[in-house]
Amino acid sequence: TFAPGARGSLLPGRRCRRSPATHPLPTPATPAMPSPEPMDPALERSFRGHKDGVSSVSFSPTMKQLVSGGLDGTVMVWNFKMQMRAFRFVGHKAAVTSVDFAPSGSLIASGSRDQTIRLWAANVKGESVSIRAHTAPVNSVAFSGDGQQLVTTSDDKSVKAWSIPTQRFKHSFSGHTNWVRDAAFSPDGRMLLSSADDKTVRLWDARS
Repeated sequence: TFAPGARGSLLPGRRCRRSPATHPLPTPATPAMPSPEPMDPALERSFRGHKDGVSSVSFSPTMKQLVSGGLDGTVMVWNFKMQMRAFRFVGHKAAVTSVDFAPSGSLIASGSRDQTIRLWAANVKGESVSIRAHTAPVNSVAFSGDGQQLVTTSDDKSVKAWSIPTQRFKHSFSGHTNWVRDAAFSPDGRMLLSSADDKTVRLWDARS
């Protein structure tokens, strides 16, 4: 006989017990793998030759050379081929503040605290033409994209454009009220940007 009150019991005199509900154990989260640390850029080569601080550098368009200007008053052209020696150009009477390779790769411009700019042949002879460009130290030099013009800036608060074929002054952009630090042509050569210690950036029509 079944025990009184027992429902669904299969064994006489015993109650049926329900087994407690079982839930799957949560799967432990897989710890996130730490992101690999970014690698520092590798140093390809170090160039030594200036006798004072280096103020400016520029690649040649062929990527076979680079040029540097130093506070020692020299311009140096370095070759990427280890077996080729560097060229040291001497001519400025004070620190060189800026250098730039022409798009052709055959000409280098430099500006100096001696108030001049120089155009150098980018070869072992390093012949140069000196131009009295400003009435105060020159802060920057930059070629236009076609290599036909050069723009220079100075502590005399002026921005000047020069013709490379004639090596003559073209025109001045006046308006800054403090030292002009830098200038650059737009890629199409139609516009010119300049920046100065007067806290302004100015956009000029380079064709005017």
